[in-house]
Amino acid sequence: MTIELIQGLLLAFAIVVILMPPYIRLLRTTGFTKQIRVEGPDSHQVKHGTPTMGGLLLIAVVVALFLLLRGVPEAGINAPLATLAGVGLLGAFDDYLNAKTGEGIRVRQKLIWQVVFAVAAAFLIQRVYAIDQIAVPFYGPIFVDPAVYVTFGAFAIIAASNGVNITDGLDGLSGGTLVFAFVAFLLVALLNDPAQPNLAFLCALIIGALLGFLWFNVHPAQIFMGDSGSLSLGATLAVIALITGQILVLPLIGLIFVIETASVVLQVAYFKATSGKRLFRMSPIHHHFELAGWDEEKITLRFWIVGILSGLLGVTLFLASIQRLE
Repeated sequence: MTIELIQGLLLAFAIVVILMPPYIRLLRTTGFTKQIRVEGPDSHQVKHGTPTMGGLLLIAVVVALFLLLRGVPEAGINAPLATLAGVGLLGAFDDYLNAKTGEGIRVRQKLIWQVVFAVAAAFLIQRVYAIDQIAVPFYGPIFVDPAVYVTFGAFAIIAASNGVNITDGLDGLSGGTLVFAFVAFLLVALLNDPAQPNLAFLCALIIGALLGFLWFNVHPAQIFMGDSGSLSLGATLAVIALITGQILVLPLIGLIFVIETASVVLQVAYFKATSGKRLFRMSPIHHHFELAGWDEEKITLRFWIVGILSGLLGVTLFLASIQRLE
């Protein structure tokens, strides 16, 4: 199984690296380039015109390779594959609107679509796996009503999807932190009881594709992930966490996404409570550090370090909880 994971990861990486240059040229030719909003840091205006929708290629490579190498997916792997493709299409449409009009899908419309898809995915997971428990670290499984599980699962999918989307604001930031999160859940899937090799293989393909994408996305970025990548990969991460039974470990493994989302919520709440004062120079918090004088590369690398450490802590907590930590 280890050899298959390595082969899948390397194959996904190689295909993305080979296909990305002509894909970037295609996006430039067709006008699928990012329009930078004036509300962001002034330094980001130089990124205007950079091709976006890079996530669409990642999704296509991952789904195609999984079907090619694994054949028709089993019922248990349908949910993450459907999430990756379905939410990816929503994000691609949002990227299209941004490239053509400068504005994406309205927040309310996007949220409605996310809620519908998240509820459907959580319902499918609950039915396929007959889940009526949630694993609580250091305590054990606790019973949850199926309706409560679907509600909680849908919330987790929406939160993770938007959390990664919020984090996608600096070159390489969301891509790198996603790599560490999927590595953590690859280990969780392999070490779970029982093991989930198909889920681990999907994680390996996503990791390889993300590494190939980062080859072109590190500063200065030649292409952006776009909502097609950030929304779909965040949602898929949550779906994988639900299937492994480790949804309560997700906030730790995805700590960067939690911090980024919390910074936006706190900024808005503080602004309203104080009649216009700001808690941060700008939110999400990576922009706060930018305006504080940190270089973009320094912010990205330091957030990557936090992502690595939180991923390790998450896996350690998982191992301790299933008594495999020696």
